[in-house]
Amino acid sequence: MRTNPRPLLDLYLRPLAGALLLGGCCAATAQTLPAVTVIATPVEAAPFDVPASIDVIDGERLRRAGRTEMQLSESLAIVPGVTARDRQNWAQDLQLSIRGFGARSTFGVRGVRLYVDGIPATMPDGQGQLSHFDLSSASRVEVLRGPFSALYGNSSGGVLQLFTEKGEGRPVVTGSVAVGSDGLVRPAVRATGAAGAVGFNLSANHFETDGWRDHSGASRDLGNLRLDWAGAGGDWMLVTNVMKLRADDPLGLTRAQFESDPRGVDPSALAFDTRKTVRQSQVGLVHERALAPGHKLRLLAYGGERETVQFQSIPVGTQANPRHPGGVIDLERRYAGADVRWTWNAAPFEVVAGLSYDTLQEQRRGWENFVGPVLGVQGRLRRDEDNEVRNLDPYAQAVWKPTTDWTFAAGVRRSDVRFDSRDRYIVGPNGDDSGSLRYSAWLPSIGAMYDVTPTLHVYGAAGRGFETPTFNELAYRPDGTPGLNGALRPSRSRNLELGVKGRSPRDATLRSEWTVALFQTDTQDEIVTQTNQFGRSTFQNAGATRRRGLELGWNAAMGRGWKFQAAHTWLDARYREAFTTCAGTPCATPTLVIPAGNRIPGTARAFSAAEVAWEPAQGWRAGLEWRRSGRVAVNDANTDATPAWNTFAGHVGYLWKMQGWSVETTARIDNLFDRTYAGSVIVNEGNQRFFEPAPGRQYTVKLSVTRAF
Repeated sequence: MRTNPRPLLDLYLRPLAGALLLGGCCAATAQTLPAVTVIATPVEAAPFDVPASIDVIDGERLRRAGRTEMQLSESLAIVPGVTARDRQNWAQDLQLSIRGFGARSTFGVRGVRLYVDGIPATMPDGQGQLSHFDLSSASRVEVLRGPFSALYGNSSGGVLQLFTEKGEGRPVVTGSVAVGSDGLVRPAVRATGAAGAVGFNLSANHFETDGWRDHSGASRDLGNLRLDWAGAGGDWMLVTNVMKLRADDPLGLTRAQFESDPRGVDPSALAFDTRKTVRQSQVGLVHERALAPGHKLRLLAYGGERETVQFQSIPVGTQANPRHPGGVIDLERRYAGADVRWTWNAAPFEVVAGLSYDTLQEQRRGWENFVGPVLGVQGRLRRDEDNEVRNLDPYAQAVWKPTTDWTFAAGVRRSDVRFDSRDRYIVGPNGDDSGSLRYSAWLPSIGAMYDVTPTLHVYGAAGRGFETPTFNELAYRPDGTPGLNGALRPSRSRNLELGVKGRSPRDATLRSEWTVALFQTDTQDEIVTQTNQFGRSTFQNAGATRRRGLELGWNAAMGRGWKFQAAHTWLDARYREAFTTCAGTPCATPTLVIPAGNRIPGTARAFSAAEVAWEPAQGWRAGLEWRRSGRVAVNDANTDATPAWNTFAGHVGYLWKMQGWSVETTARIDNLFDRTYAGSVIVNEGNQRFFEPAPGRQYTVKLSVTRAF
């Protein structure tokens, strides 16, 4: 049994003081980097002037250094507090967590709100996807952490937003192709600019790979379009996105399998031909118009659909249970929503108020994944239900600047989430699982910032958040009786944050910005797995948890194209109360006691990243990257964990420009020293296949040709 965690200030006082001294040194000799506007306050503001932890990744960074532009994990490592684990499994989405929220998700993204051009990529029940994010056409990616994340509603332990670049000026066409290890091929084309009064940004790309592991091949087609124009009393933006994905699923590996053959697969993956196909399309329309001096109205409407079919490796004997939902998931989702927002700006006040509505309708069916002796094919129907979840959330936020040195921000959101399920498969002992549930909460946040000097700001913030169960977590009751799991409560959190932001003077040779953030989140009724029996997973509330940590970030630039970035996250995420479970480890008895003090699985105690790049306006360029992760517990019982690891990556390239033409070629090597390590874990996996190996040494060559007309 571990002792109780030490008090927050006692644990962090020394490293925080050291970080402040280091940051003060840098701030005295540097110059501010170019400001980037963010949408995290009533009006756009630079991250340096907002009392919250915000990082912005420029679109060019997503695409340079020979990156394939396929996964956010290629770029997010340099953001403090964020963990993006590349699973090397395209049948399962990127494993994304912010300050420990989302780490327990076995598929998709949980606990973090996702948006693309204002359109939610997180559904009303809190389940999100990243597979349709188009990095090729992105202007920037914003990451918001801490108390003000709660203003985005349900399941907002953090917020990640991608913005497509607005088309302006002369038309520019870019064609690129990347080829690499294990059959990686990715051709892409992009066109941006303006045609008369209409700005456009059109992007299309294809990706395919044989996969580093056996049975891990994948292909994806992605298209994205943004149009901007002025008319009818204001500005208009139309965005549309289409995606098609087909991927084999190599599953996770047990400890023995991982150590003996990290490129292999469990035999069940081959026997059942585990795989996934996804089709998604969506469209959104945004209109902004001035109502009067200082008043602005913004209207957003969107809609889309996503169809998923996934073949799992569930044994035939397990599916023989009449209450089992089958080994093939067939899911059709249609989603839509609207947001009406009014903004008033009259110094020293900035106020926004709005109403957000989102709805998801899904038809969920399950089939046996065998026909007679033939495995991995769709068999008899075993599940058929219609589900709907919707939310209606009013919200308001205000910023007050009584003096040039002080900034106060406050906001509140009333989140109301309703679930309705109609079971159409009522056969024999498989009873009626229909039902309705409703969850609601007030989500307030408040913060203040003081400008000690023009180059040094200190701030503090506090807020409350909540996270409802998803439809998957509500589907079954632990006692086996029919109906939704109404005993499952939403988790509720209290968030505190203290931070310091610094930057260099304008006349410094080394231009830099740095941040230090100290945070603590206490959560009640954490949602965890309770049972894995008969092919059904059930969930429960595990009492109290605590996530606390320290984040350090620094980026700098100097003449002749030199750029530096570094980030470090220290995270202590633990259960504060004991609970019982029967998941993720063999259960000799009906239950297993998880003691207070165990680490929340999927979280690393420390994660660090650093990059140095030489990128002059033309000619040769090169860079080196370093990543380090601490060990990661794989289950609630903490009976096993991935070892800590270090990796390096390097790239070298050449950029040539002349008379409207730009040609860039880059060669990149990831995992330079060919280390063997687990890139991610499948938390509480019932068969103990926890480990998802990262690839060995990988090579990529990328060619990009741009023509400005």
